[in-house]
This record gives sequence, C-alpha cells and structure tokens, in this order.
Amino acid sequence: MASATEVLAYLRGHMMRTDGSGVRYTAWYAGIATDARQRLFGEHNVSHSQGKWTYKACNSEPEARSVEKALLDLGCKGGPRGGDRLRYVYVYKITPTTKE
Repeated sequence: MASATEVLAYLRGHMMRTDGSGVRYTAWYAGIATDARQRLFGEHNVSHSQGKWTYKACNSEPEARSVEKALLDLGCKGGPRGGDRLRYVYVYKITPTTKE
C-alpha cells in the first residue's frame, strides 16, 4: 500500500500518460472502493481490455478519501460515498458505455 501523496501522483500520472499533458479531468471518473475491480468492471461497466482505468491501494480509508477529494477537486466526476474499509482509489476514462 502507498501514502495518499504516492497514490495521487500515480493516478494523475496514469491520466496524463493516457491523455497527454493536456489531461481533461472532467473526462475521468474517480472513486473509492473495498474491491476496485468489482466496482470498475461490475458496477461502472468499464471495459477490462479496452478501457482506460487504474487503481491503487492507500494505507488507510482516510487517505483514500483524501485522494478521492483531491481528484474531485481537480474536476473528475464522482462523489463521496459511504461504506467502510475503502482503501482503493480508482479512476477510469468515461465512455458512452460506462456507468457513472
């Protein structure tokens, strides 16, 4: 697991590598989950093979929530959710087939 700073840098780096230096955060969705893969592929309908997505685990739930907030503040779609043991922060590029 990684610190909030490391996770945020990793996720932002992924978005920049995907979109280039002019990343449009509003074209991305950010969230937190206990099971990021289930959330991405089951609930959000992200394509495993063709979608642009990633996730990373934080050291704690408060750190995951702080990373999610930082991404939302940058303009990513999403919103704070309830639950517990939420350590994974995920992002995916929104497409016509994904579900927010």
